[in-house]
Amino acid sequence: MAASFFALFDDIALLMDDVASMSKVATKKTAGILGDDLAVNADKASGFASSRELPVLWAITKGSFINKLIILPLAFLLSAFAPWSIIPILMAGGLYLAYEGIEKIYAYFVPHEHEKKHVVLEIISEEEVLKEEQNKIKSAIVTDFILSVEIVIIALSTVVKQTLPVQIMVVSLIAVLATIGVYGIVAMIVRMDDFGYKLIVAGNNKNKILISIGEFLVNALPKVIKSLTVIGTLAMLLVAGGIYAHHVHWLHDVLHYVPALLGELIVGMLAGVIALVFVGIFGKVRSLLKL
Repeated sequence: MAASFFALFDDIALLMDDVASMSKVATKKTAGILGDDLAVNADKASGFASSRELPVLWAITKGSFINKLIILPLAFLLSAFAPWSIIPILMAGGLYLAYEGIEKIYAYFVPHEHEKKHVVLEIISEEEVLKEEQNKIKSAIVTDFILSVEIVIIALSTVVKQTLPVQIMVVSLIAVLATIGVYGIVAMIVRMDDFGYKLIVAGNNKNKILISIGEFLVNALPKVIKSLTVIGTLAMLLVAGGIYAHHVHWLHDVLHYVPALLGELIVGMLAGVIALVFVGIFGKVRSLLKL
């Protein structure tokens, strides 16, 4: 009895050792996509009123956890019974990210009609503000879902030859850490100006160091948000391009002599442009059919 009890502990120790070592490998492989995830979600979580930043971010975080709860079981089932479906799912997600990235670039240079109207309106009703907030939250959660699929699949690929318990523990750990880490950092970014203001108040016109740091944080936030908007857009295009460049063999051969990041950006932009054109055509056809 005692021998079997200690043997169980020994098995658990070996299992945890495997989980720890494979988690390190999985973390290294997903580091790049986690950086893209941070930039994209920081961009998505910005642009709200100060009093709404944390509630909105919490809503997106809860949506992210729900995404993981949906994705993880499906990923394990697909890996076991339909491994052929993983790459098509990744490519569909990559197309969506490419479309989002190019659509943002297009909207910047060619504003939509509803955006022009918002510029003219001086007062927006509370109902419209809440509706726009909900739309942004939904968009952020959808984008998080696509990026979460990529994170989970990459993490799963590092432990695909391991036993099922190791796969479940490693990939689940990476998924939870990704959510907590990414949205924790995003929360610090969006509240940077409030922290700076508190430092200014604490300086009380006497401590110049605290005041200088506080003013720097307050003044830096708009620039950080603008930078993250650009970085987030580029991140979506790079992630999308990376998916296609790594899984379409002829693209990989064509881009062999092109720097990796440049090649992925080009592929992501091309995929986004194609998606944007098809969505535009579909929208016009649908509007004509309604007439």
